[in-house]
Amino acid sequence: MQIELLDQIRAQNPIVFNISNFVTVQDVANGINSIGASPIMSEEIAESEEMVAISSAVALNLGAFTTAQVAHIKRVGQLANQYKKPLVIDPVAVGAIKFRLDVAEQLLNDFQVDIIRGNAGEIAALAGVDWQAKGIDAGEGSGDLDAIAKACALKQHCVVILSGPTDVISDGKTVAKVKNGTPLFQLHVGSGDMLSSIVGAFAAVSDNYFEAAKAACAVFAVAGQLVAEELGGELPGTFSVKLMDKLHLVTRQQVEEKLREA
Repeated sequence: MQIELLDQIRAQNPIVFNISNFVTVQDVANGINSIGASPIMSEEIAESEEMVAISSAVALNLGAFTTAQVAHIKRVGQLANQYKKPLVIDPVAVGAIKFRLDVAEQLLNDFQVDIIRGNAGEIAALAGVDWQAKGIDAGEGSGDLDAIAKACALKQHCVVILSGPTDVISDGKTVAKVKNGTPLFQLHVGSGDMLSSIVGAFAAVSDNYFEAAKAACAVFAVAGQLVAEELGGELPGTFSVKLMDKLHLVTRQQVEEKLREA
């Protein structure tokens, strides 16, 4: 696994342009900054082209959008394709809310995404695969996660990260897994959104988006696991703060020593 991409991020300080949601925007910005990249956010469609042009990667989050904001997301996605910038999308709750699924599917027809990161229910919905969902975010259910990730990657012609206790990453042909992490991620609302944008930072320094996705998942999961081991208990507030510290301080060697992959 190409964990050396972490060092490249810190050396190059790539700009990751985000359309985030108001619930997690600060976590996302701080997460990108902590890992060694540079975040930039926008809610104004008129500045989209300049924003994309100066960025090294683009991350689109569908966690809290209005109908008017969809036009902004579409514009940025198309500009990312035009300027050949790696494009990541986080299709929040598309497995639970039909309106969100309809919007996401239309956007995925309007531009070509490079990496999709979501939970099992979200990825299954975009793959058109049945998923017996439990809970509003459809993160729990039953199904073959490897097959779901692979089917979504094939359908959407991109790399897919299916996040969970084990992260499943697929390019439609190959499936890789990162088995690190901690249940504390589930108690921190911004964790998934942070990972999606951090994936953008890794894609900014690698032309191989499958390898970039794997490395991003590994670094993020190991950082969280190291924090959880230090805490020794369920302290979600403390975890959130210390996760930022660990993303900044974690080394390639630490990740490689701790990594559990398949």
